[in-house]
Amino acid sequence: MYSVYGLERPKGGVARLTCWTAVTPKKVSPRRRRPAVLILPGGAYRWTSPREAEPVALRFAARGYAAFVLDYSCAPLGFPVSLREAVLAMRYIRENAEAFEVNHRMMAAMGFSAGGHLCGTLGTLYDAPEVSDLGPAELFRPDALALCYPVAVSWGRTHDESFENVSLGDRGLRERLSLERLVRPDMPPVFLWHTRDDPAVPCRNSLVLAQELEEAGVDFALHIYRHGRHGLSTADEMVYPVYGVPETSWDVPGWVEAALRFFAECGFTMTDMEEEA
Repeated sequence: MYSVYGLERPKGGVARLTCWTAVTPKKVSPRRRRPAVLILPGGAYRWTSPREAEPVALRFAARGYAAFVLDYSCAPLGFPVSLREAVLAMRYIRENAEAFEVNHRMMAAMGFSAGGHLCGTLGTLYDAPEVSDLGPAELFRPDALALCYPVAVSWGRTHDESFENVSLGDRGLRERLSLERLVRPDMPPVFLWHTRDDPAVPCRNSLVLAQELEEAGVDFALHIYRHGRHGLSTADEMVYPVYGVPETSWDVPGWVEAALRFFAECGFTMTDMEEEA
């Protein structure tokens, strides 16, 4: 099943939520429930990249997930517009879990590059004043996060354009939105991956964030691959020309399976309602 939904949004916003999910035949299970993943593409908070949208959704849908892609508002709209849209997307999926055959306790959020930053704020600011008017925080909080070559650290070697776009040049807000400063002990478990020689978003973003996660006692997994350009997405011919996939370390495309294993260790699995406690 493929569906597109509009979300409530501020004037001028362009948020759109697209869903890929299977419908379970009733003879198989009348009470099937799937884990879900909300995918937040990258694009420097300037646009949302299709490379990190449908191809990723299809990979996870093929493994039994209900996959949702949020095309969120970007510059000239800054914080908290995109965060509010991500919160609304999580709320919408949870409130319609029955229709989507989704287990509302198995909802992950996954972000790429600047979308990784948005994903990180969703996993830490779900009860912030900027979103408190949208409903109870338990509707918004993801059950796990996956941050893929994320823009995380606002200082030093990082991706300045992303932080300038989301903060609209406000230095105080830029500092506040540095993900390592937002880490909290009660945030969801985090899967992180990066390539060591990423030329656009240095891998120090993931390394600094991982250090703070460790200090806070947050469950996380960190994968630093030796070689690969920025924006790899699934790093295969689904997102690059045939015979035109960029050179990477041989194991980079394995990040999808690694993320699926991480989610499984967090309790994400396809279930029937009769099996749930």
